[in-house]
Amino acid sequence: MYARDASLLVSLPSPHSVSAPLQLSRADMQALGERALAMVIGHHEGIREQPTTTSVSRDEAMRLVHTPLSEGPTPPAELLDLLARDVFPNAFRADHPRFYAFVPSPSNFVSAVGDFLTSGHNVFSGHWLASSAASQIELTVLDWLQRACGLPESAGGIFVSGGSMANLSAIVVARETRLGGHDPQSVVYYSDQTHSSMSKGLRVLGFNKPQRRMVATDDAFRMDVAALEAAIAADRANGMRPFCVVANAGTTNTGAVDPLPALADLCAREGLWLHVDGAYGAAAVLHPRGAAALEGLDRADSITLDPHKWLFQPFEIGCLLVRDARLMKQAFRVEEDDHADYLADVSRHIQDDVNFFERGIQLTRSFKALKVWLSLRTFGLAAFRDAIQVGFDVADFAQQWLEASGKWELVTPSQMGILTFRWRGEGMSNEAIDALTARTVDRMREDGYATVMSTILRGRPALRLCPIHWDANTDEMAATLERLTRFAEMG
Repeated sequence: MYARDASLLVSLPSPHSVSAPLQLSRADMQALGERALAMVIGHHEGIREQPTTTSVSRDEAMRLVHTPLSEGPTPPAELLDLLARDVFPNAFRADHPRFYAFVPSPSNFVSAVGDFLTSGHNVFSGHWLASSAASQIELTVLDWLQRACGLPESAGGIFVSGGSMANLSAIVVARETRLGGHDPQSVVYYSDQTHSSMSKGLRVLGFNKPQRRMVATDDAFRMDVAALEAAIAADRANGMRPFCVVANAGTTNTGAVDPLPALADLCAREGLWLHVDGAYGAAAVLHPRGAAALEGLDRADSITLDPHKWLFQPFEIGCLLVRDARLMKQAFRVEEDDHADYLADVSRHIQDDVNFFERGIQLTRSFKALKVWLSLRTFGLAAFRDAIQVGFDVADFAQQWLEASGKWELVTPSQMGILTFRWRGEGMSNEAIDALTARTVDRMREDGYATVMSTILRGRPALRLCPIHWDANTDEMAATLERLTRFAEMG
């Protein structure tokens, strides 16, 4: 029992006489929640009637939403009106069924509810003592993904913000466990099609340019294994220390999958860590076609997988899977000289349970796994497999349409739900076709029906489609391709 000092109690105000400064009444909470829910449902139900992309200038955005911080309150309904009128409409809709640019994030309503529940309950998921059941849900979802990727019982993982942080964390694990820490002679190898987050992450981790070796790709934009082997041999001869190869399981540019079995053989022979960046494509392993394309994924030492891509989750959620979970704790452990005295009780009571701060950089982290767990349990694996099938089918249809038209040149075929193409332009120079590509992208964006953007392949722009939304369809893809053709014919 707490000891009470009567003199102190007399001087304190009654709890009922002090209003909680950040509390709404139940009625106000209900009204605010209902209005927010109606906005989200309206977004999901009416998304096809919205343009796929809308953007405003910085000056216009300042005019719409920039205000001084007020001393007094503003009615929440007024703020939601502002959001509905000026903020949410002026954005890319990456969850739109006709958003074919970049890598879409085709979310689902159940996962959005999961995010709301996570925020509403404000679960701290940094260690077991704080969130034992939530941690077990995260471990369960990780187990589902590890098994899907073919990793052994020894595997483990963690949910992070996205592929960029997952890639960076994978290199930390590889470096700490293979090299024992920073080594200025160490080298990481990746292809010229690898996502820019890898080069950025390596730079952040202190790898200078000679330690970041970019390897050429073949005609299919897959890492050239012979070129990689030659680079490793040359670096060893020059006193460098090769230690990690980053392979792609579905590049952002073309959906290409590097030759994973050959790379796994090479890494085993050379004693190198094999990290597979499957931020885009690894989730397709749930589908037979994806699993066939991803042969060799099960031999990786670590895998990046982004549920906010082809697992249809809202931003942000990425995932790192590691073949041996013990290595994550070895890399991210809190050492005695770090003086984390505030974690003494955590360490004292929970020696054998999983503490996620020992698997990644963050101590404070949210219950990211809930939305994945909730949607997978709600719909079932078969529904997600069918959703992946939609992406394959619509991309295949787009390729067939383009080939039948005779007006477009296929640059890369439909693979992992992505294809690239270019206007044939009989009699036109490459420079003229390249300029027309940019104009076509702009016209398409201004039109608003669908979003199609370009990428650069072998030094030249090409249009690119990534139609992996679970509600995409061939009729809308045909209408999109007809518009592209009309805009290109405008010259």
